[in-house]
Amino acid sequence: MEIAEQTHGAVLLLRPQGALAGADEAGAFKKRLLDAATRALGRVVVDASGIPFVDSAGLEAIADAAEQFTDEGRALKLLSPTPTVREVLSLTGWLESVEVYDDVNVAVRSYL
Repeated sequence: MEIAEQTHGAVLLLRPQGALAGADEAGAFKKRLLDAATRALGRVVVDASGIPFVDSAGLEAIADAAEQFTDEGRALKLLSPTPTVREVLSLTGWLESVEVYDDVNVAVRSYL
């Protein structure tokens, strides 16, 4: 999985491309996300439009990150998750633990 970074003012946008599957891939994604959150003082949006599939390891990475964000008084923000990813999050109850946006500008402005 490739993960590009783009800044929008003080907000860091992560753009992963590829399936979030397998323990190694999921662990690397979670580490990258939490490192980005530290660098951006928690102001991170994950553009999930490039993630076609999430397996149990990928779901665990998202869930763990969402819990850590919540523990620190923040919210994990996802931009445009694919229908498959949205359905997995919904079926497992994790969709309520993240903020979902369909527009990058709205997601970025949610930090104001």
